[in-house]
Amino acid sequence: GLDPIVESLPVSSGNIRSDLNSFFQQLFRRMSLAGLVPSAFKPNLGYYQCLDHPRDEDFSGSSALADVLDMLESFFPGIPVILDSKRGDIARSSMNYAKEAFEVWQSDAVTVAPYMGSDSVEPFISFSGKGAYLLNRTSNPGGRDLQNLLVINEEEREHPLYLEVASQIAAYNQKTGSVGAVVGATNLQELEDIAAFYHDQSVPLLIPGVGSQGGSASEVMAILKKAGYPVELARINSSSALTHPWKNNPAPEDWLDLCMKNLRSLLEETSL
Repeated sequence: GLDPIVESLPVSSGNIRSDLNSFFQQLFRRMSLAGLVPSAFKPNLGYYQCLDHPRDEDFSGSSALADVLDMLESFFPGIPVILDSKRGDIARSSMNYAKEAFEVWQSDAVTVAPYMGSDSVEPFISFSGKGAYLLNRTSNPGGRDLQNLLVINEEEREHPLYLEVASQIAAYNQKTGSVGAVVGATNLQELEDIAAFYHDQSVPLLIPGVGSQGGSASEVMAILKKAGYPVELARINSSSALTHPWKNNPAPEDWLDLCMKNLRSLLEETSL
């Protein structure tokens, strides 16, 4: 996950775009030289666009994201980019958001909120060669407020809403072959239920929440294997624990070594 906090950067010249560029250049170069290649990169759009001031004609955050995407193509050619924007609207609005993700930012996949129904999802899954990860059971504590509600399906069986969403995601994926599910690493029982449901559905999983949110990559791998899920389809995401593990404290002098240590550890824990 590429979700930078400007206040936590080890370089601070006052120029947001320059500072982000310098930080990621150093990190990506060290990763490339060390042969540390993740299976995907996931920048969260909000972390960049909140740095823009469009009414002052300042697009520092968006420009920095464009720089990051260019660097990824250079350092890690062929590695997919998942734009984490959690879009979801209706009709033409949804199509506009899909075009933003796939044509403007040229990402390979995008995260999508499915709760407005099929007409809000269709524009994202209709792009040839692109993918969409639909929110299934998110990693935030408040996710249980709605996602764990019990519902009655057509067979009059009671089950959690997240399993009903899982059923719809599987149907979308069966239709297009390009739809995955976002399932948090912080709710292991829900993760096991969903992974077991998907075990023979070929639905890719995007699993955030590892690291500062409390999720464990090794526990996630164990759950997926226990559920019989094909782990090669999973993308286990960690963000701040890899890019700024010092959190709100000043970056240490060996910040780059610390990032590399955590990257190696995550890759080892998620190796097949």
